[in-house]
Amino acid sequence: MQIKLIFFTLIALLMIPACGYKPSSHAIKNIFADTVYVEVVVDRAEPENAPFVKDELNRMVYTRFKGRVVPKAQAKSQLRISYTGSTFTPLAYEDGYVTRYRANIRVRFDMVTKQGRITKKINTVHEADIQASSLYSSTLRTEAIRKGLEKALDEFLAYVSAKGMLNGKQGAGSK
Repeated sequence: MQIKLIFFTLIALLMIPACGYKPSSHAIKNIFADTVYVEVVVDRAEPENAPFVKDELNRMVYTRFKGRVVPKAQAKSQLRISYTGSTFTPLAYEDGYVTRYRANIRVRFDMVTKQGRITKKINTVHEADIQASSLYSSTLRTEAIRKGLEKALDEFLAYVSAKGMLNGKQGAGSK
């Protein structure tokens, strides 16, 4: 029985490369050049989140786009992110305190790429429990915004990857 399992696992591993799977970084290269300028527009109401977003975008360019973050004058592509605000909606109460809430986060991405200018607005939702106390509310608010921004960055990555995949297929079909 053990030999059959090993045999089928080996066959499956050999078939995955044969199906033409490529990581998303290959599709993203159809959109972005290898040098990217990253700009984060600071929201006056939530300025403490700007360094977090900048670091996450830089990490995304390095790890997922396989590119380099460079000054604007040297960049072939540009990426600008604007955190355009958030709203918090209480979902549950206990003894007058909010114990569960929903954070709605709005983010706008402006890109200058090989194909021209692209704008993408993303709204994300993050729900979380909160202790029935106001001591941690400021920290939890910041954490909720960061979780929402992480979701927006992941959604943006998926969007760019899909757009790159479509552009790659259009380019391959037109040869």
